[in-house]
Amino acid sequence: MANIASAQKRIRQTLKRSARNKARKSRVHSFIRKVEEAVAAGDKEAAQTAFRDMQPELQRAAGKGVLKANAVSRKISRLSARIKAVAAA
Repeated sequence: MANIASAQKRIRQTLKRSARNKARKSRVHSFIRKVEEAVAAGDKEAAQTAFRDMQPELQRAAGKGVLKANAVSRKISRLSARIKAVAAA
């Protein structure tokens, strides 16, 4: 355990930040899961609705530094392509 006041404060800040980031990441994964389940079920409308809900959540996570911007772009692109494939099939 840290004895210096500034080190104790840094520990408190890290714990808060870690909890916040974990919650954000969990929320993002939930939105992604909804899209993937709709695609797996072949429900184009539900997939598009879930995708529209998911997109700003992923962008927000990238903006907050929880996820990398390129990873978010890649995920959005791939999910979009899967939704289009469901629409074509």
